[in-house]
Amino acid sequence: MSENNRKREKYLEQKNNRTRKPEQQKKKNEQKTAPSLKIIPLGGIGEIGKNMTVIEYGNDIIVIDAGMMFPREEMLGVDYVIADTTYLQKNIDKIRGIFFTHGHEDHIGGVPYILQKINVPMYGSTLTMALIEAKLTEHPGVEPEIHVVRNGDKIKAGVFTVEFVKVSHSIDDAMGLAITTPLGTLVHTGDFKIDLTPACGEVMELSRFAELGKKGVLALMSDSTNAERSGFTMSESQVGETFVNYFRQAKGRVIVASFASNVHRIQQVIDVAKIFNKKICLSGRSMLKIVNVTRELGYLNVEDDMFVTFDELKNLRDNQIVILTTGSQGETMSGLVRMAMGQHAKINIKEGDLVIISASPIPGNERYVSDVINMLYRKGASVINDAVDMVHVSGHACQEELKLMLSLVKPKYFIPVHGEYRHLYKHAALAEKMGIKKKNIFIPEIGSVIELNRRMGTQKDTVQSGSVLIDGLGVGDVGNVVLRDRKQLSSDGLFIVVVTISNETGELISAPDIVSRGFVYMKESEDLLEQSKNIVIDIVDMCKDNGTSDWSTLKNFIKKDLSNYLYDMTQRNPMILPIIIEV
Repeated sequence: MSENNRKREKYLEQKNNRTRKPEQQKKKNEQKTAPSLKIIPLGGIGEIGKNMTVIEYGNDIIVIDAGMMFPREEMLGVDYVIADTTYLQKNIDKIRGIFFTHGHEDHIGGVPYILQKINVPMYGSTLTMALIEAKLTEHPGVEPEIHVVRNGDKIKAGVFTVEFVKVSHSIDDAMGLAITTPLGTLVHTGDFKIDLTPACGEVMELSRFAELGKKGVLALMSDSTNAERSGFTMSESQVGETFVNYFRQAKGRVIVASFASNVHRIQQVIDVAKIFNKKICLSGRSMLKIVNVTRELGYLNVEDDMFVTFDELKNLRDNQIVILTTGSQGETMSGLVRMAMGQHAKINIKEGDLVIISASPIPGNERYVSDVINMLYRKGASVINDAVDMVHVSGHACQEELKLMLSLVKPKYFIPVHGEYRHLYKHAALAEKMGIKKKNIFIPEIGSVIELNRRMGTQKDTVQSGSVLIDGLGVGDVGNVVLRDRKQLSSDGLFIVVVTISNETGELISAPDIVSRGFVYMKESEDLLEQSKNIVIDIVDMCKDNGTSDWSTLKNFIKKDLSNYLYDMTQRNPMILPIIIEV
């Protein structure tokens, strides 16, 4: 090659390099300015229930699930707990829809309340959306846009494409989600276990998760509920075999308590009852509702003549009767608890009954379940629960299944979800053992913002989050102050002081009236009450002499002085409620 040709080629190469550099720089600049992908858990982290996760990119948001949680013991009088959706309310124009993984209450229970603030399109499987619609009939006034999807369906939602993937769980139509984003694919397993012999329904689509893993997955969000348990979760079909043994042995009535939403379990009870020519009687509002919905949709296979009413039970022998009821968690108003307490309108527990509690206690409910079991034994029943025999299997994956999911999906980033902190940490440790770098594993907090981009992931910002308490028709009107007052009332009682004062002179018209509720028994505490009245009289006289006409000041004096006196005399702190009446 001549010297001139070498110079020409060198010149062309330099020219090409110069023209490429601006393009490369442009791409680099675009990467810097491109929005990050945000994953924001609003519930289901560090707790069992109220699952809700926000996925955000630029001007688009999708939400995964909208569940509820049973109240903790200190939440006196509270019915349910849902996630704080303030962040979503502030960004409602960005929300493209709520996508549901399945129909359990901890994933759909918050819908009637959340839709009042965030009425956006909702997507879920046939059974899931049917259960939501049934729930919404009890909350008129909200008319959502409902879309029913099937396994494999892909929904375009802003910049996201959400694919529904079949998983196994303790309810039909459970789905995982594969979410295509501008930065890569997110996989959310929903609640799942790997059951190769399910009692009904189809086997989980492991092959689709493997395909997603081969194409490349940016981040995996995976169910952590059973991350502490080694091995594999037992198959649902094994419960049916145990039922056969107990139904065969039963000399009297069989009473089965289960989650109403566990359709597989209900089907197994029906199938075994049919083998032994027993009739089924349903107890509990949610049990009746879900059985009706699932029968209508074809998820329950049962003939009409299998069911009898409570009034028809008198025409059957005890060994022909199976009662399928709510109450597996010891809920106060459930069918099983009312039977055990003798408060059920139609039926009570009696000697010879066999009670099968086909569920494990949700963390925090152990004491309630134990109390119910004790009541059942006192009534003469025999009780079988999961501590005694295989009458319940979990719907959640144990360690070997979790590791299999990690090996199939092969995510760059891993985020454990759905569980208390010990479950999340254990799941994170499993992921690290499976080869995911520790810096790419994020153990979230409720309200924490996990930001992923093409180069790295971070977790540093937070959004407003927490719990909203549902008490009767009130949504969010019960807060820490109200709970504190309820706790004080429940522990130390109420002390009411009624003072009648002349509007003209400021003098007492009559002696103060005192009412004690939950503090002391008034008939046996006359000296205490008399001295309390004298303290109030002295305070009113002092305020009159000082020219004090501000009743709030008078109330504060009464509260302070009575509180000190009552504590000195009883070592208790009742809630003191002064009432001033002017005449």
